[in-house]
Amino acid sequence: MSISDNLKEFLDDLAADAVEERVVEYVIREVHNGRKLTETLMDPYVKNRLSDDRLERVLANPEVIGALEEQIAASFQKHEFGF
Repeated sequence: MSISDNLKEFLDDLAADAVEERVVEYVIREVHNGRKLTETLMDPYVKNRLSDDRLERVLANPEVIGALEEQIAASFQKHEFGF
């Protein structure tokens, strides 16, 4: 692999990581606004930006998991279980 190929691959990965981070921020914001995770994941904004592999990484992100835990805890406090 040439230096230019390596550089292109590095820049592509960097751009993909930036997109992934923006989707993480979007998912967290929507969950904090009371939307269900399943609804949020069906949004064109999410679906058009992530492959299945990248979606798995977003769902494994500790910040996303934390937002979901907060939503679940709030649901239990309110006795509203429509996650």
